[in-house]
Amino acid sequence: MKNVSVRKIQEALVAKGFIPGEVDGIWGRRTIAAVKSFQQSVGLEVDGVIGPKTSAALFPSAAEMPSQPLLPWIAEAENLIGTKENLGSRDNPVILNWADSLDIHYPNDDVPWCGLFVAHCVGSTMSDEILPANPLGARQWERFGDPIDPRWGAILVFWRESRASGKGHVGFYVGEDDSAYRVLGGNQGNKVCLTWVGKDRFLKARWPRTAASLGGGSATVLVDRKEDLSNDEA
Repeated sequence: MKNVSVRKIQEALVAKGFIPGEVDGIWGRRTIAAVKSFQQSVGLEVDGVIGPKTSAALFPSAAEMPSQPLLPWIAEAENLIGTKENLGSRDNPVILNWADSLDIHYPNDDVPWCGLFVAHCVGSTMSDEILPANPLGARQWERFGDPIDPRWGAILVFWRESRASGKGHVGFYVGEDDSAYRVLGGNQGNKVCLTWVGKDRFLKARWPRTAASLGGGSATVLVDRKEDLSNDEA
């Protein structure tokens, strides 16, 4: 995950004497640890999240702050756009490594991996966040974190085939129009991409509990839809 806002945060941490590892724009464990150490040093809640209070303490002036709060899980998701499962018996090792890093049994990328993608993006960037017991199951994300109205970065859960089927799809909210949500997710046409999912399939929106300080702000991002609704999520 290489991100301009992450790099600015890393540079500010170094200036304060907290070393996040290499200043590379990647939101990794050393950067999270440096943020927590800084928060502890200034008497803030130690959550590893750059919320408004941490941002104000970290940057000398408002002009130096990132233009918007950093949602590290979205930055990671955006970095992975274009990742595809391999056709046939050759699995994509990138996707398999997501499961290995989270100690999840995942046999091959023929198994639906939208839940695995969300688990990787959240788990690799929010080290204290508790993931669902079975993150591979899209509908398991209905119980993740805290409820929230659909908004930028929220985790959206949808039913698939039918509401009663138990099957589902999960991804991240990046926009909407009157009838559909714009979703950044995995296993959408066998890859990580942006697609539109009808609001009539929407079940719940959830938010990482350890990022509660980032849960405010604008509730909707309106987007002019030019594509058809998705019908290929598995």
